[in-house]
Amino acid sequence: MAKRDYYEVLGIAKNASDEEIKKAYRKLAIKFHPDKNPDDKSAEEKFKEAAEAYEILSNADKRQRYNQFGHAGVGGASGGHGHGGMNMDDIFSQFGDVFGGAFGFGGSGNRSGGRRMNRGSNLRVKVKLNLKEIANGAEKKIKVNKYVGCKTCSGSGAKNGQFDTCKQCNGSGVVTRVQQTILGAMQTQTTCPGCSGEGRIVKDKCNTCHGDGIVREEEIITMNIPAGVAEGMQLSMQGKGNAAPRGGINGDLLIVIEEEDHADLKREGNHLIYSLNISFPDAAMGTNVEIPTIDAKAKIKIEPGTQSGRVLRLKGKGLPDINAYGRGDLLVEISVYTPAHLSPDEKKMLEQLKTSKNFEPNPNKKEKGFFERMKDYFE
Repeated sequence: MAKRDYYEVLGIAKNASDEEIKKAYRKLAIKFHPDKNPDDKSAEEKFKEAAEAYEILSNADKRQRYNQFGHAGVGGASGGHGHGGMNMDDIFSQFGDVFGGAFGFGGSGNRSGGRRMNRGSNLRVKVKLNLKEIANGAEKKIKVNKYVGCKTCSGSGAKNGQFDTCKQCNGSGVVTRVQQTILGAMQTQTTCPGCSGEGRIVKDKCNTCHGDGIVREEEIITMNIPAGVAEGMQLSMQGKGNAAPRGGINGDLLIVIEEEDHADLKREGNHLIYSLNISFPDAAMGTNVEIPTIDAKAKIKIEPGTQSGRVLRLKGKGLPDINAYGRGDLLVEISVYTPAHLSPDEKKMLEQLKTSKNFEPNPNKKEKGFFERMKDYFE
């Protein structure tokens, strides 16, 4: 099923401010929270849908890509993973920003017990595509060297899966400090320096990852590139970046599109342009010529009397729009070739042609027979 527009999901305008986005999401999160709607699958789906919309629109870079390229710009290479690959842990990890670190319907909103959830870093790769791949979409497999979860300790970093509660923060992940000022006591909360906000400390470190929970490894990733992408466009595969230390949330894989030049066709948006040079006899008499398209060759008719600079349009022979808003055209720009070097006989013939009214800006169509003789001469 096609995804709904993110702005529509949150019920906001496309020029909504960051605060309006946050406010709209907060309202929907409270309304459809699983603890408030137990065993209601519809509410859970709307809860996830709102979280995905907020995750994209609250990030300036992702929002810009979404505004320009739609859903394909923020997840088009993933091949479809439900709600952007987000799970409940991903969603609840947003709440510290949206709800100020406190969100509770029976306590489930704070599922990490106040501890900070680690997040892996994003990876960026470049993928080269030719014009045919851009027109039809493509499946690409790339080898990526990245951090993955340690298999020995299942990504926990602990040798036997055992942790000690951080004594500095008592497992909360934050340290509260009270400072006396002229205005009275001021209370501040900061990430615990003892456990980096995790609330726990590895008891015995894993010998493979040395307690980090991640190791370097090569992974072959298959990505489905949608049709209609463009040079410089950035797609994303959520959760395919670096793994996070000790079982956190994986980063994203960002895919930057590079477009290979075509030997004959030039791209202008979703349109393709082909420059066709024809001889003067062909322009005058008309002819049929074969031109390249993305997939094959096509025959077009050059009408008699065609002028240099004329553009012929082949509807639907261009590139598809990435948001499925139709397809561009193939534009054939015609240039009449003028010989640079003439033989003495050719010069003599052209001198004779100067007296013909057909060589004035508005040629006399009744003298077409003369062009036929001209074409025979050059052939």
